[in-house]
Amino acid sequence: MKKSILFFIFLGLIFSSLAQKQSHQFTLGKEDFLLDGKPFQMISGEMHPARIPAIYWRQRIQMAKAMGCNTIAAYIFWNYHESKPGIFDFTTENRNIASFIKICKEEGMWVLLRPGPYVCAEWDLGGIPPYLLKIPDIKLRCMDPRYMSAVTRYVAALSAQVKPLMCSNGGPIVMVQVENEYGSFGNDKNYLLALRKLWQSNGINGPFYTADGATPFMLDAGNIDGAAIGLDSGSSDEDFAQAKKRNPNVPAFSAETYPGWLTHWKEKWARADTTSIKKELTYLLEHKRSFNLYVVHGGTNFGFSAGANAFSATQYQPDITSYDYDAPINEQGQATPKYFAIRNLIGKYVSYKIPDPPAAIPVMNIAEFQMQPFTSVWEQLPPLIQSPQPKPMEMFGQSNGLILYRTKLIGHKSGKLTITEPHDFALVLLNGKLVDTIFRDGGKWTITLPKSDVKDPLLEILVEGMGHINFAQYMIDRKGITDRVTLNGMTLMDWEIFPLPLDGKFIGTLKTQNKPMHDGIFFKGGFELNETADTYLDLSNYKKGIIWVNGHNLGRYWNIGPQQHLFCPANFLKKGKNEVIVLDLLQSTPQSIRGVKTLE
Repeated sequence: MKKSILFFIFLGLIFSSLAQKQSHQFTLGKEDFLLDGKPFQMISGEMHPARIPAIYWRQRIQMAKAMGCNTIAAYIFWNYHESKPGIFDFTTENRNIASFIKICKEEGMWVLLRPGPYVCAEWDLGGIPPYLLKIPDIKLRCMDPRYMSAVTRYVAALSAQVKPLMCSNGGPIVMVQVENEYGSFGNDKNYLLALRKLWQSNGINGPFYTADGATPFMLDAGNIDGAAIGLDSGSSDEDFAQAKKRNPNVPAFSAETYPGWLTHWKEKWARADTTSIKKELTYLLEHKRSFNLYVVHGGTNFGFSAGANAFSATQYQPDITSYDYDAPINEQGQATPKYFAIRNLIGKYVSYKIPDPPAAIPVMNIAEFQMQPFTSVWEQLPPLIQSPQPKPMEMFGQSNGLILYRTKLIGHKSGKLTITEPHDFALVLLNGKLVDTIFRDGGKWTITLPKSDVKDPLLEILVEGMGHINFAQYMIDRKGITDRVTLNGMTLMDWEIFPLPLDGKFIGTLKTQNKPMHDGIFFKGGFELNETADTYLDLSNYKKGIIWVNGHNLGRYWNIGPQQHLFCPANFLKKGKNEVIVLDLLQSTPQSIRGVKTLE
């Protein structure tokens, strides 16, 4: 018996020793990042699991490795995992963060974890849950106790997922970001220190880093002692000198080096110069600086996940659905000429062998198919909510979609109608007829209501939220009508409000109706497939709205461009019949749709 016990103790010691050998130590030297005590240059490519179908995670990671990367940086979007307070999802669709990180390890890649709570990333509200905006006086990214209570809950939930995957525990995560570009937003060092302490209290012991622009005030406000300094971006001796001035005792790296750039609606496609990125990378590689390519692969803002920018009170720049970003690996996972240019450059400087890229993911055309109107927003209204004044959708527990406001005109019945403020795109109807539309950007929120023969004309305002602002000072960005509506200066009262979240439950309960339809029409159609593959659905025959395929929300489209083709991955399709639903806010006649192979 004693021999058996000793034998099992001996086996336990062996397994413990093996486990210890599998773990690594990643530490901050004065100049270098150290992996098991030796200088380590991170050549990182960023991608976001929430923007990539899970079936393609491995292929995208392999593509980054075959470009020369040894590390994957990954934003985690808090609001993608906790859409309702206290209800977390780390399992469905592409939300299994632990699985993504394990695939990185299996592919021999280290991981930079960028968990927020705020991330920016052109993602709705920068990853912060919009449910917090239901609190009238909430303040974000500071020590507001309501905000910090939610952050505390999030950090605890995510820590449980990633703690076993820290490199000290045998996983691939080498470093964790505390917040993101905080020096561009605020200067509450107590907040940053509290975030780091939260991670540490949940067993995430770092090391940690911050990421800010390479300017003295941003670094002073955004970095904390003991955290490595990320520069957005770092591309010169002057940039890294700024980091040394902030803290000479920790290493600095280029936390976001930009091979591409984002695109808003109404803009031309962003096209970053390959010559410029090669020059930046040459500097970093020659000086053995660590860097992270933001992004190596962008993916897609499926559903309502796209955010927006605003740098003044009247500006609003919503992001397109595609997050192709002009990245080296395009939205569909294909290598671009930029990919091979960067691959060849990295190959001249690294000692390890760069593998060949994996096989391309199949992509297909789909023959043109017809759509037919089958119902409208006006026939699918939920029970009304009465309110003396309009309220934004967050006050009703809604984060995205549409919201309808309705009232009778008593007193003034025509003239100058002003909405303060419409967030973000509004249709104004009088007695069921479209008068005009209002887009938030630019501050022109007044239209002329015509005279009517109706005693008490019916005013309806249908508002579409187009993404919460994700950067800088205007992030308290509630959707719908955020203040009031006036007619010739008179405040209009006594409203009926109809929240229309356009979520899966709502779309799944749509019923056909045969009444005459106007504005906000749902069209239905479909196609049959013998085999499935990726495709892009061409919405160039439609005006403005949202498209679902087999219940999957592909995102927003808008004929002002530049995007007309929406990515539909193979896993959203099926052999046999596929159903397509389109909600168009401005079009009343059905048009055809087809599947094509490219974003443009």
